[in-house]
Amino acid sequence: MSSAAGWSQNPIAYDLFDKALKKAEGGNTKGAIDDYSKAIRIDPLFASAYLNRALLKQKLGDIKGALNDVNTTIKIEPKRSDAYTTRADMNYKAKDYKSTIEDCTMSISLNEKDYIAYNLRGLSNFHAQNKKNACADFTKAIQFGSQSAVKNKKMFCK
Repeated sequence: MSSAAGWSQNPIAYDLFDKALKKAEGGNTKGAIDDYSKAIRIDPLFASAYLNRALLKQKLGDIKGALNDVNTTIKIEPKRSDAYTTRADMNYKAKDYKSTIEDCTMSISLNEKDYIAYNLRGLSNFHAQNKKNACADFTKAIQFGSQSAVKNKKMFCK
């Protein structure tokens, strides 16, 4: 869920956001990006539109554009945990484990039940040769319902 700050107060921008969601669900990624961009032009502080556009840009391989959108989301709404988790995922895929750990730690400080952040931080800690922290993170992720962490703990914490 997004806080009220992340949502547009402009009904036209919100309608475009809704259209973008439907296009994305229907597989029209580029059309959805266009609608998110239009919504952002109308309301440059529409954090949810930036974050959703970032996810679609990442899906299309535009990592630089996706990171720019996530960073903008965080500037607009610095207490938005899902934005940090999204950026952590991008950093993890780029093998930037230090930044992944930092973003996951920030996300967890904002949402202590973010099992995705715990799992990602666990994977990053494992790659950073910190098995003890990795296993502790997998354990926490499991407590909050992560099935991936169950597999990761079995694989990396023998």
